[in-house]
Amino acid sequence: MLRFVKILSAFAFLVSNNPSLALKNIESIIMTKNDASVLRELKETINRQKEEISNLKSQLKGTKRASTPSHGAHGGGGEESIEDIATYLKKPFYAIAFKRVGWLSIFLVSLSFTAVIMNGFEHTLERQIELAYFVPLLAGHGGNTGGQTVGTVLSALSAGSISVRNAPVVVTKEALSGLMAGTILGMWVGPVAHFGMGISKHVSTVIALTIPLVSAIAATLGSIIPFACVALGLDPSVIAAPAMTSFVDVSGLMSYFLIANQVFKLFGIEL
Repeated sequence: MLRFVKILSAFAFLVSNNPSLALKNIESIIMTKNDASVLRELKETINRQKEEISNLKSQLKGTKRASTPSHGAHGGGGEESIEDIATYLKKPFYAIAFKRVGWLSIFLVSLSFTAVIMNGFEHTLERQIELAYFVPLLAGHGGNTGGQTVGTVLSALSAGSISVRNAPVVVTKEALSGLMAGTILGMWVGPVAHFGMGISKHVSTVIALTIPLVSAIAATLGSIIPFACVALGLDPSVIAAPAMTSFVDVSGLMSYFLIANQVFKLFGIEL
């Protein structure tokens, strides 16, 4: 009975993931020929335990490798699409400037369409000058909303938590969240403009209706553009934010004046 207890005690070493030590202890305990069969069975059991532990370790290593995000899946041609920090620190300032100035030139040209839109609705602005007060507000709000979305999507892409395959789900979610956030903002910005700033009722209504639309547009573009950059093998850290700002400014301003014309008609205001 005492020997049996000692054998069980030796098995406790298996819990510490040290089967070799357990085997030595058992061999020192079992010395008689009558115990040879018991020793053989114990050795077989320990060998099986060692094999199972080895298999489990291999499976865990494989799981860790599979769960490690691959930058190559995010960018084109296996290259990182987001600037590596170490590489960035080694770049001189003029190299960074030359890399960005081309895209900034393109977006600057696209922003010139805002002047075209303002010129097209010049008559509306002359009749309702209050509309001009809120152009910077709407442009800034669109940039803020889109900037939040771009930052969120880029962070998730770089962490490997999402990929281009998840684009439809991400874009839908961001568009709906942008619309909801804009609706909440519009519900209090409109009344504040009217009662707090003395803005006319019809212009305050235009503001309240435009903010949700601008928010939805900004969130949608802010989520689409990073995915588009990754799919095309471009660097979204350089392109996504200015592209989003340019498109949101143009589309938001157009939406603003179109909504204004419809609201003025409902209020019976001639332009």
